[in-house]
Amino acid sequence: MATGKVKWFSDKKGFGFITSADGKDVFVHHTGIKGEGRKTLQEGDEVEFEVKQGPKGEQAIDVVVKR
Repeated sequence: MATGKVKWFSDKKGFGFITSADGKDVFVHHTGIKGEGRKTLQEGDEVEFEVKQGPKGEQAIDVVVKR
């Protein structure tokens, strides 16, 4: 499982980017966020996630905000 911080996330567009611990920016779509109800992230949130190869590069899935 990878870790990182949310670089930015747009509720309106439903996607954003996470900067992983190794410095890479990883795309995140709202469907990749675990949880109930409205799935969103806040800039600066520390997260854990898995990485898969998406159609346009690496994509974060199973994203969980660390509490």
